[in-house]
Amino acid sequence: MASKLWEKDFEVNSEIERFTVGRDREMDLFLARYDVLGSMAHITMLESIGLLTADELAVLLRELKDIHKLCERGEFVIEDGVEDVHSQVELMLTRRLGDMGKKIHSGRSRNDQVLVDLKLFTRQQLKDISEEVKVLFDELIAKSNHYKDVLMPGYTHLQVAMPSSFGLWFGAYAESLADDMLFLQAAYRMTNRNPLGSAAGYGSSFPLDRSMTTRLLGFDSMDYNVVYAQMGRGKMERNVAFAIATIAGTLAKLAFDACLFNSQNFSFVRLPKECTTGSSIMPHKKNPDVFELIRAKSNKLQGLPTQVTLIMNNLPCGYFRDLQIIKEVFLPAFDELKDCLRMTAYIINRMEVDEHILDNPLYDPIFSVEEVNRLAAQGMPFRDAYKKVGLDIEAGRFVADKDIHHTHEGSIGNLCNDRIEQLMKETLDGFHFERMVEAEKALLS
Repeated sequence: MASKLWEKDFEVNSEIERFTVGRDREMDLFLARYDVLGSMAHITMLESIGLLTADELAVLLRELKDIHKLCERGEFVIEDGVEDVHSQVELMLTRRLGDMGKKIHSGRSRNDQVLVDLKLFTRQQLKDISEEVKVLFDELIAKSNHYKDVLMPGYTHLQVAMPSSFGLWFGAYAESLADDMLFLQAAYRMTNRNPLGSAAGYGSSFPLDRSMTTRLLGFDSMDYNVVYAQMGRGKMERNVAFAIATIAGTLAKLAFDACLFNSQNFSFVRLPKECTTGSSIMPHKKNPDVFELIRAKSNKLQGLPTQVTLIMNNLPCGYFRDLQIIKEVFLPAFDELKDCLRMTAYIINRMEVDEHILDNPLYDPIFSVEEVNRLAAQGMPFRDAYKKVGLDIEAGRFVADKDIHHTHEGSIGNLCNDRIEQLMKETLDGFHFERMVEAEKALLS
């Protein structure tokens, strides 16, 4: 069995080890590639301050690049008896290089090591999510433009209310995603700060060059105060979780609408057949299971900020093992959200709409406000017009005029989709993902 990085002259009880390690080995596989990148930047800095020779650095970087390739191929494993990803990487180096491999830990702790791993992992995931959001956004804008002239009922209190359109319905979710991206960008900017060099939370007596590792890893800046760097553990995850939950909230609402509008009582939209499932007893059924699962998964993701908050709640400054548990709910959340985004985009692309919903006289009352406004525009006081149309409806005299003209910004006849697209573009441009990409490429070159 491999020894622990911290092990001295006694062994830990096996049950205690099982309990304390928990799912860390499983969760750390998410972080392996980023642990290697962080180590590459760290040892490059160590060489610059004289703690490694140039020859040692060259050999260590070569071995770390090989380990990184293992990670990219999905072949990196954390062996039985090895505590975590940091221990596994160091073990692999010492097997190949002897004592030279033990030098990579100078000037850092597993505390700042896992912090930098988490930040490197999270910023990549935020980039991936932003790309998936943009794919769905583009599908929604395309559908909004395509069906911009197709009217549908709008609802309040689940009662037919006023005329809406599929242009408005699809476009509303596009603009919601544009707003959600502001949260994602804020989360990215808070994430993209370098904690490396904070060690166990109190810095190091080595003359570490934290500006150098910040530059090498493509961070926007560093977490300057070493105590705050450690206090950021959990806080970053909570802030990112709120951004995830915001996007999930948009998906959950869209999924609910889609399930409702697909039902026979509405029949506003038709989902692609390959995206529905059947019943074991009712041969006519085409169930919207994909959207139902998107709704459930999205609602679960909206609980993520609360889970993270409750795990980190009431902890004073400094590191505590409680924080390990955050990884179990946080790290897998990104794949779940990306999966929901992909599925939603796939179905939206293939969704068809009923272009003749309002031919049904059931929906005639939604044009009542149009008639009130017409009378008011002719000079009748609004309250008198309201009363007249209400009495006509009660008496069965109301005749719907379905020729409507809404022209103000954001209305049926003026969707402002070009402006919504500009909002999304400005937010995406503000991430500056290229700095991260170029830095990682340079480290691995």
